[in-house]
Amino acid sequence: MKAIIHLMIFVGIIIMTSNIYRYVSFMYHSKDVLSDIKLSEKIWKLVGAVLLVFFLCGYIGIVVFGHPDILMASILLGGSVFVAIVLTLMFHLIETAKKRSIEVAEVLIEVIEARDSNLNGHSRYVQNLTMLFFKYIPSELRKGINDVSLEYAALLHDVGKLGVPESVLNKPGMLNQEEWKIMRTHPQTGGEILKPLKSFESIIPWIEYHHERIDGKGYYGLTEEEIPMAARIIAIADTYSAITMKRAYKPAKSHEEAIEIIKRAAGTQLDAVLVKVFCSIPKEELEECIPECLEK
Repeated sequence: MKAIIHLMIFVGIIIMTSNIYRYVSFMYHSKDVLSDIKLSEKIWKLVGAVLLVFFLCGYIGIVVFGHPDILMASILLGGSVFVAIVLTLMFHLIETAKKRSIEVAEVLIEVIEARDSNLNGHSRYVQNLTMLFFKYIPSELRKGINDVSLEYAALLHDVGKLGVPESVLNKPGMLNQEEWKIMRTHPQTGGEILKPLKSFESIIPWIEYHHERIDGKGYYGLTEEEIPMAARIIAIADTYSAITMKRAYKPAKSHEEAIEIIKRAAGTQLDAVLVKVFCSIPKEELEECIPECLEK
């Protein structure tokens, strides 16, 4: 019986240790645009972690110094299982909420893009390309970039075109100097639209600077390391999408043509290291990023 009691407590210790790891890992990797919290909430998160560690120490203390019976062992094992179930439900609810939020944002973008036949499907395409691209990028280049935040930035990168008149968006030919000047304001307008959302502050520069060039000839004159890595990632996905999508003023180009154009832009318009990574992605995977609305 004593062996069974200690085995039950030992299993409880293993489960509780797993609970602590899952809790800390989840909280650490949840630093995205949907997880921005106040200081008081951060304190409660810390309290939760401390309590879990405290309970684990209690389990170990009972084994080392106590004389547990079968009832106590059952309570300890049941407690650890209960915490595991609560954490699992909590993580599931949070992930579901994030998934539903991105789906709502996608619908809103589709409504916005309905104003422009040239733009319809572009943001979803860039979103898909960006997230595929991100999987191939070496870990040392991904530091400080949360995948959820990047997905939102990619999806919303052209939200500033809400401030561009439809006469400019839907012009069948090339834009004149004045119209181009208006079009170039859309990254900044996008930042202004998202500014009231305090949790989106971290991704606003990614959206504002996605048209910057490595050589400094972009919209705001930023060069190389001045451009956020996330903005450089989105810029390549945006470029590929623009080249391969049919527009009123130009036909769509093939994957091979797009890759050649992107390679020529490496080191001037686009980040050379990232271009090399992007061009290594199999054609089939890039083609799977095409949203349904563009396949029709």
